Amino acid sequence: MTAPVFEDVDPASDCDCPGCVHRRRPLPGPLPGRVAARTVVVAAAASAALGAVAPAAAQAPGHSPHRQALPGDGEPDTPQGAKAPLHGPAGKPTGSGAVPIPATTRTDIINRAKIWVAAQVPYSMYAFWSDGYRQDCSGYVSMAWGLPNNEWTGSLGQFGVKITKEELQPGDILLYHNPDDPEKGSHVVIFGGWTDHTHTYYTVYEQTPPRTRRQTTPYPYWSHADKYVPYRYKGVTQGAAGAQSAAAGKAAAGYPGAARFGPGADNTYVTLLGEMLIARGAGAYYAKGPGPVWGESDRRATLAFQQAQGWTGAEADGLPGPRTWELLVTRKGKDIASGAAGPAAPASHGVPGYPGRHFFRPGATNDHVTRLGAQLVKKGFGRFYTLGPGPHWGDADRRAVEAFQRAQGWRGGAADGYPGPETWRRLFA
Repeated sequence: MTAPVFEDVDPASDCDCPGCVHRRRPLPGPLPGRVAARTVVVAAAASAALGAVAPAAAQAPGHSPHRQALPGDGEPDTPQGAKAPLHGPAGKPTGSGAVPIPATTRTDIINRAKIWVAAQVPYSMYAFWSDGYRQDCSGYVSMAWGLPNNEWTGSLGQFGVKITKEELQPGDILLYHNPDDPEKGSHVVIFGGWTDHTHTYYTVYEQTPPRTRRQTTPYPYWSHADKYVPYRYKGVTQGAAGAQSAAAGKAAAGYPGAARFGPGADNTYVTLLGEMLIARGAGAYYAKGPGPVWGESDRRATLAFQQAQGWTGAEADGLPGPRTWELLVTRKGKDIASGAAGPAAPASHGVPGYPGRHFFRPGATNDHVTRLGAQLVKKGFGRFYTLGPGPHWGDADRRAVEAFQRAQGWRGGAADGYPGPETWRRLFA
């Protein structure tokens, strides 16, 4: 597969963000001490304002690449500096002593990655952002992993362990280091989660010209498909030991807030919730296991746990509040009784499995959209999907639904591209 087009974008001459200010200076070469200090102070103020942007401000991945790959595209233009201290002069070695591996969580890794996406940090192999990390691909991963120095693709591997594609989880990386010519092809990206049920595409967080981005990318990358190696950070505290170890960690200790759950939610707390619920007897509610996209399985499993505590009314609404979360984290309260799962799928409007129209609207992100798309492909309406169905409702989903509705002989408002109860019934009959 060819690589996407990367272009250098010259910032507007009147832009005073730290990246653009630095780009207007002659490159390469380290900043003079006094100018560097002033740049760091200005950048710190700018980054603090930008970093305050909620993670949701980051662009959500769609079902098409940010830049369409064109025939004859070359390698990703992502040259990088060597190992360097935070805010240190570009390319200055940091020494050969043992480097500590700070502990962190998957949630913290992704949240740090989102800060640069929201801030649109300009790409540079010479400049350092206000947090002290070099503004290239390996500096970005060093920042997200919370490493004490700016690493490069030739040294990042020592901070992780090799894993398989099947073991990938948000916060892991895909690393390609070209030892013969590190500035030709070498690249590293952060894995943000699968975007389709076939595990062909995933959400990538990467630092590449002209700025940090988040988008849907083919696995493992646009080029050098046989070169990228998955790695897991050695210091991650939320490992694969299951819900018990995750709940025991600091990441699970505090209630993350109601905004992390419900329709449209897509984050690692949803996965953690599902893992803890399964450990308490909710396995029958999950057909494929818990994931980061909130779905009906999560709601029904949460509701069953709440009802197992004897709660009713507003206390048993299927959404985890502080009290529900505390019982799950501490493994207190009553487990879900065996056989309490009931029907395998929800019912709405008298149609088994139909979740309701609000799951299929612009901006919707949930596993019902993925399931709908997969069934449309199975029924022969997959020609509208460029990259295959995924959890983010888009025009490809609407056009595929409309084509299916027209195939039923429906016209006008009955073929509006949005699945109602009868569309759902016929599609899954």
